[in-house]
Amino acid sequence: MDTRLTTPRSVERVLQGQATSDGAGVRLTRLLTADLQRRLDPFLMLDLFGTDNPGDYIGGFPDHPHRGFETITYMLQGRMRHRDSVGNVGLLVPGSVQWMTAGRGVIHSEMPEQEDGAMEGFQLWLNLPGRSKMRAPWYRDIASSEVPEWQGAGVTVRVIAGAAQGVSGAVQREDTEPLYLDLHLDPGAVFEQPLPATHNAFVVVYRGELTIADTPVRPRRMAILANTPDSDGVALRAGPDGARAILVAGRPLKEPIAQYGPFVMNTQQEIFQAVQDFQAGRLA
Repeated sequence: MDTRLTTPRSVERVLQGQATSDGAGVRLTRLLTADLQRRLDPFLMLDLFGTDNPGDYIGGFPDHPHRGFETITYMLQGRMRHRDSVGNVGLLVPGSVQWMTAGRGVIHSEMPEQEDGAMEGFQLWLNLPGRSKMRAPWYRDIASSEVPEWQGAGVTVRVIAGAAQGVSGAVQREDTEPLYLDLHLDPGAVFEQPLPATHNAFVVVYRGELTIADTPVRPRRMAILANTPDSDGVALRAGPDGARAILVAGRPLKEPIAQYGPFVMNTQQEIFQAVQDFQAGRLA
């Protein structure tokens, strides 16, 4: 593969994530935790869920509110039904994406539409700038066939957001400029992606193993990429069994973050207002 990189990023640290549960007892691994929100601004949270035990997911995520950010759910295996208070209904299936802007407020549910089999995927929370936190909610279901792809030597890249190798992703965002790639690499394959030096970035391996600047990254691990001032991207090499991973990057907002559960605003007063609005039934 021709390379445009002269100074690829190194790995700052590799994290295993925290086993936890959410919704009605859904078991998951929280890779991007609250203590990383400043370091990985504009990203607020990343959960990896993956199990073939229905008891770990069957309860799903009943009605719950959000305000002030966006949620991006990417399904690898299984079927999940979305419903919200704005009237949107959608079905997540393998390879599809749900991109929801909570904005000023939405109440939604995500419930499994299966009683057995594997359920696997990611949910990423992307912050909104202060001026956009109270915008109208927005929702889009992106079918697997609608996710643009690029193919190179032993590499397939699914471009969910941003751009890779001249291929524009399914979603673009002006303020945070998110890049979200799903990478499928054959054994020993190499992929190089330019990244602005100012953007925060991380890689999560979910199959096989990757090496990034001599640092091995095993499955279900997050590699935070170092913010080197003169860096121009990241180079990834798959191990002997190949690899699958997501690469995520974005432009930091550098704004105050105030969070109370499913509400993310800029000040505590805005959080108090969000709770009051939810309790009074004023969310969308």
